Amino acid sequence: MLEELIRRYLHAVDEALPGYVRALYLVGSAALGAWQPGASDIDTVILTSRAATGDDLAQLARIHAGMPRPPHFDGVYLEPALARSWPADRRAVPFVVNGELRTDEPCGELTPVLWLTLRRHGIPVRGPAVAELGVRVDPEQLRRYNLDNLRDYWQSTVATVPAELAGVDPATVMDGGIVSWFVLGPARLHYTLAHGDVISKAAAGDHLAALFPEYARLARRAVGWRAGEAEQFTAADLVAAVDSVNAVAEDAWRRFGD
Repeated sequence: MLEELIRRYLHAVDEALPGYVRALYLVGSAALGAWQPGASDIDTVILTSRAATGDDLAQLARIHAGMPRPPHFDGVYLEPALARSWPADRRAVPFVVNGELRTDEPCGELTPVLWLTLRRHGIPVRGPAVAELGVRVDPEQLRRYNLDNLRDYWQSTVATVPAELAGVDPATVMDGGIVSWFVLGPARLHYTLAHGDVISKAAAGDHLAALFPEYARLARRAVGWRAGEAEQFTAADLVAAVDSVNAVAEDAWRRFGD
């Protein structure tokens, strides 16, 4: 499925915009050896031959709207100048999220983690080897991004959950996607801070279990849910997931913060 969708995209873009896509690299779960049909999207970095015109963007929007889903064919488009500077400032560039092309808003994918993933694990589908691209990752920028993301995004996101669950029966069934997201997402950032590399969500479960054994069973269940196992999560699990987010973030700031 993954290869078929990539071929479909390249055929469509080459037909509509000949010569525009000069290189395409897989990042995300596919590059990390953890792509799962039915659960994973296709994440890419796409290098173009020129800055996009209005007509180019219209054609790209049509192409992405016509791609089958799921999975979503997502990615970031980099014109030549940006493919030499590897910006991590979330500036506005054409990018695709959940299969939809966006062009006039900050690109949250432009982070040091994306470039670290590309440099360490990126898979060339078209274009030169990753080693020839000169991808740069600033270690301090990477550290600050992960720390700030843990505090400003993850801890902020879970801050209201305990109040929202007040009075909810602990046995109430909850969305497994949300629980797994809370359990595995922060652990990936913690691993990057500790080891300077990027891991899959499945591997993040092992990292969380080693870091905090009290969450080992929850981590295994979250990984199993993502793999299609018949796991069911409750409000009590969601509370534990929130606790794990805070534990991971606080440990990261204690070890790697200023």
